[in-house]
Amino acid sequence: MARLYATAVATESLATLNSDTLADRAYQSVRAAIVTGELRPGQKVTERGLAERLAVSPTPVREAIRRLEQDGLLERTGPRTVKVSTIGDTALQELAEVEVALRGMVARFAARHVTAEQLDNLDAILDEADDLLILIKQRHKDGAPMTRHVNQLLDTMQRFNDAVSACADNPVLVRLLDQTRVFSLSETRARRLERVAHDPRFGLDRYAGHRALVRALRAGDSATAEAIVIEDARGGLSALLSGDGDAAPEQPPATA
Repeated sequence: MARLYATAVATESLATLNSDTLADRAYQSVRAAIVTGELRPGQKVTERGLAERLAVSPTPVREAIRRLEQDGLLERTGPRTVKVSTIGDTALQELAEVEVALRGMVARFAARHVTAEQLDNLDAILDEADDLLILIKQRHKDGAPMTRHVNQLLDTMQRFNDAVSACADNPVLVRLLDQTRVFSLSETRARRLERVAHDPRFGLDRYAGHRALVRALRAGDSATAEAIVIEDARGGLSALLSGDGDAAPEQPPATA
């Protein structure tokens, strides 16, 4: 099932790589509403209602609905009516498998194409992250507010992720990854901040994986780079999907 689903998602995404269309944006918006629970399992929606919600014509909404049906997130109940699938959790887990695999492929390509200048930049970004992590731990120890510094750390690690993607020198692959993300960047940020609010250690305790990734990239070891990112991404997505702040307290904030 997961393999068939992954093939369907990859095929569908490749068909839309050439442009960021209204249908693409409608698809991402409706999927985000489902993932965050804004649209609940079993809730019925119409093409017209979604079009009004997104301020677009029914045509891109119709295409977005078709794609979400293929993803297993929507089920058709009538010619112009669908409902949010009750098996959304399963579909999301399978979509997560696709995202994890694509992240690994990005790392594999990065190991092949990375330059010395890009490697130095990756190390510099991680140096910034380390400094912020020390500051966050100290503020937590002192009982001082940390939200601003955690946000800075997340911004820094997003720069790291973006830099790794740039190293891959494969815009088609990066675009495909963007289209198959389980969570948008803003959703990921919100979920991580929620976990940190309940457990300040969540996602802040392990950076060895990032340093190991840079070492693998520097050595041109594509297999090791891919394995590191797959393990990291799988743990990060699992924690975010579970909604359990204690599920993976040592996953770094760079993934997912």
